[in-house]
Amino acid sequence: MRVKTELHTGHAQRSVVGITLGDPAGIGPEVVLGALQDEEVYTRCVPVVIGNADVLRRCSEVTGISAGKVKVVDSPRSAQGTKGLVELVHVEVPGMLDIRPGELSREAGVAAEAFVRKACDLALADEIDAIATAPINKESLRLAGIKHIGHTEMLAAYLCASNPLTLFITENMRIFFLSRHLSLREAIDYITEERVYSFIKRVHAAMSDLGFANPSIGLAALNPHASDGGQFGNEEEKHLIPAARRAREDGIACSDPIGADSIFHMALEGLFDCVIALYHDQGHIAAKTRDFYGTVTATLNLPVLRTSVDHGSAFDIAWRGVANPISMRRAILTAAELITGSLR
Repeated sequence: MRVKTELHTGHAQRSVVGITLGDPAGIGPEVVLGALQDEEVYTRCVPVVIGNADVLRRCSEVTGISAGKVKVVDSPRSAQGTKGLVELVHVEVPGMLDIRPGELSREAGVAAEAFVRKACDLALADEIDAIATAPINKESLRLAGIKHIGHTEMLAAYLCASNPLTLFITENMRIFFLSRHLSLREAIDYITEERVYSFIKRVHAAMSDLGFANPSIGLAALNPHASDGGQFGNEEEKHLIPAARRAREDGIACSDPIGADSIFHMALEGLFDCVIALYHDQGHIAAKTRDFYGTVTATLNLPVLRTSVDHGSAFDIAWRGVANPISMRRAILTAAELITGSLR
């Protein structure tokens, strides 16, 4: 992902953010509607929904959440970006009128994938500057026969990108993940000196692209107290310390491994520009405990920036008008910030 230095002139330097609806049977449609009630969203960008117009209108009627009149547009670049007007690129998917909120279905999975694929097509055609995604449901994708396990895998395939990079943003804490969708046993086995060293270099490059000069990187330890010199576990001594040392020899500001019970607090205190978590829950717990609703996921190393909420499709409360739209709002605003290099 590259920071944009020039935006579409028709929108007074506002980037165009394509917002996918997510799984239509989940809370995606209502959190999108909720986020689009916020004036700041329209001040900072031109939001364009990518999804099914019938689903959005029906969700609005059922929940009582209205962000304004829904208007279908052929091109996101033609959108006005005016509060009170929900501009949408319509994606026709069979069975949308039969979608039952809170229920898994093949049709919902087909729709969720279709919205993401359309967003990727629009990005490749330079119709949008960034993608902000509402939550999808992996079980619905499986019912639909979608081979990709989730958003990251779909984006990588449809945007012809290899090895995307996941970044969590919670307040001033930024977390990268060495591994994510692996079992804990597999995640531990995945830790090698070469992988960690290579990943530190990738994180350094990504932070530099985001405008950080000589970013300081905190490396989380695997074992309690970073194994206390090998008293319990040898991953620090065998893999993490050598990788961090090699990175420093390359001129990268990376710490030796620091216990996970301390390093995220240190980042919040401003001691590190970002933290490398070694596996899924290590970073997720820190971010979501700090701010469950406000945590945003960004996917880097793609031809277009993607941000996302960091919660699921919440079928148990879908279409009841009670889902919190804060994370969706933050995902849209963070996309606008990142694309213009104003995150810091």
